[in-house]
Amino acid sequence: MSLIPATILTGFLGSGKTTLLKRLLSEAHGQKIAVIENEFGEENIDNDILVTESKEQIVQMSNGCICCTIREDLRETLQLLAAKRRKGLLDFDRIVIETTGLADPGPVAQTFFMDEEIAETYLIDSIITLVDAKHAPQQLNDRQEARRQVGFADQIFLSKTDLVSAEETDALIHRLKHMNPRAPIKAVHFGEVPLNEVLDLRGFNLNAKLDIDPDFLKDEDDHSHCDHDHNHGHCEHGHDHHDHAHGEHCNHPSHQHGQGHHHHHDDDVKSFVYRAERPFDPAKLEDFLGAIVNIYGPRMLRYKGVLHMVGTERKVIFQGVHQLMGSDLGPQWAEGEARTSKMVFIGIDLPQDILLQGLEQCLA
Repeated sequence: MSLIPATILTGFLGSGKTTLLKRLLSEAHGQKIAVIENEFGEENIDNDILVTESKEQIVQMSNGCICCTIREDLRETLQLLAAKRRKGLLDFDRIVIETTGLADPGPVAQTFFMDEEIAETYLIDSIITLVDAKHAPQQLNDRQEARRQVGFADQIFLSKTDLVSAEETDALIHRLKHMNPRAPIKAVHFGEVPLNEVLDLRGFNLNAKLDIDPDFLKDEDDHSHCDHDHNHGHCEHGHDHHDHAHGEHCNHPSHQHGQGHHHHHDDDVKSFVYRAERPFDPAKLEDFLGAIVNIYGPRMLRYKGVLHMVGTERKVIFQGVHQLMGSDLGPQWAEGEARTSKMVFIGIDLPQDILLQGLEQCLA
C-alpha cells in the first residue's frame, strides 16, 4: 500500500491556520483528509467544528474529511488512525497536522523519521508555516519559536498583507529569505489558497531538486561570496557584513527597531549555502556530518544537499531535521552537467566557519 502523505501546518495564533483548516475540512475538494489538531490541552481553537465528547475524539465531516483532536501522543494518534484505516473503519487519503501556536515543528517531523511503524505507513510531505504580515516583525523579534517555525518551513504563506504597506511586506519577505532561502513565500488571503499549493509539495522527499530562491543568491546587500573562497568551495552569502553592526548589545526588543531597512535584523535563525566543485570523500563527509549533528543537532533546523561523491555516477541527496539525517542515491549526473555539490543549512547561530572549513576538508 502506498504511504499516506502528511502535511505539518505551523504558525502563530492569528496567522490564519484555522481559516485554512476550516477550508480543508469543509470544502468539496474530493479529497479525504484527516486533520489532527495537536492542541495539547489548550482550548480547542474552534469548538464549532470540534464538538466532541468521546475519548477518541474523531469526527467525520460531511465532505468525507475526518477531524481529530489529540491530547496525548502524536505517535499513538497516527497509529490509531492507521489501524482504523486498515480495518476499513476510516477512509482518508492524507493527513494534515496542525501544531499549537508556539510549537516547534521539529519533534513533530522527527516522529515520522524515528518510529519505524509510522515511517512504514506515513510519508512526511512538507512543513507549511503561516506568517501574519502585520504582527510578524514583532513576533520574529521577540520570539525564537517564530523564527524557528520560519527556519523549518518548506513553504511560507504570508497572510494579512493587505493590512501593511508594500514596503513593509518587501522588508518582511527579505528578512524571511535570509532565515530560509529554501521555502517559496506566497501571499494568501484568508486561506483562499488553491489546495494544490498546500498539499503534495514534496518538501521532504529526497529528490534532486534543491530549491533555493535564485534572487536570494544575488541579494543586493550581500557580497556574493564571502571570504571562504579558497579552493572552489565557497559560501553563497555571508551574514558577516552585518554581524559587527549589531554585536551582543542588541537583544532585539521590537521597539529598538523602527520599520527600518530589513538588515537591521540579525536574526539568530540563519541559513547559508555551501558549494564545491571537487567531489566529496564519502567516509570523511559521513564522519564530519555525524559529528556536527551530534554537537549542533538541536540548533540545526533543516539541512539539505545534492552532492557529488567519489565512487558514484549518481547524485547523492541528503537532508535532515535536528539530529536525524537521511540520504539517498538520486539520478545520474547528466552528460555535460557541472558536477557541483550544493548544500543549504538552516539553524540557530550555527558556527558557519567550522562547518565550511570542515566541509572543505571532506573534499577528495
